[in-house]
Amino acid sequence: MSAKTSAEVIIDGKVYTLSGYEGEEYLQKVAAYINNKISEFEEIDEYKHIAPNMKQTLLQLNIADDYFKAKAQVEKLERDIENKDKEIYDLKHDLISNQIKTESAEESKKNLEAENKELLLNKARLEAALEDKLLDGKPYEPEKTSNVSTKTDRKR
Repeated sequence: MSAKTSAEVIIDGKVYTLSGYEGEEYLQKVAAYINNKISEFEEIDEYKHIAPNMKQTLLQLNIADDYFKAKAQVEKLERDIENKDKEIYDLKHDLISNQIKTESAEESKKNLEAENKELLLNKARLEAALEDKLLDGKPYEPEKTSNVSTKTDRKR
C-alpha cells in the first residue's frame, strides 16, 4: 500500500490540506475538478442568487451526476470489451476450424493427385499393352486404302 500523502490545495479561493494514499498530483487534480465545477456554476446568473447551502447541494448533485454518468460509461465499456472478447474468441474458433478444414482439403487434394497420377500411369500401361496385343508385336502400319480405281477394276 502506498504511503499516506498530504497536499495543500486551493478550492473556491480557500486553502485546504488534503490527505490520502494517492499522490499529490492526484489530490491537485481532484481540487481542480471541484474548482472547475464551481466556475461552471458561477457563470450562471441564477446561481449567484441562490443561498450558500443550496449552492453546495447543487454542486454535490452535479458531482454525483458526473460520477454516475462516468460509472455508466465504464460499465458500458466493460460490456463492450466482454462482447469484443467473445467476438474474438468466436473468430479464433472459426479460424482454427477453417484451418483444420483447409488442412483436410489439402490432404485430400494430395491423395487425389497421387491417385490420378497412378491412374494415368495405369492407363498408359494398358494402352501400350493393348497396342502390343492389337499389333501382335509388329510395328503399326496403316492400311492403304484409296478411292482411285486401278485399271483392273475398270475392266470389270
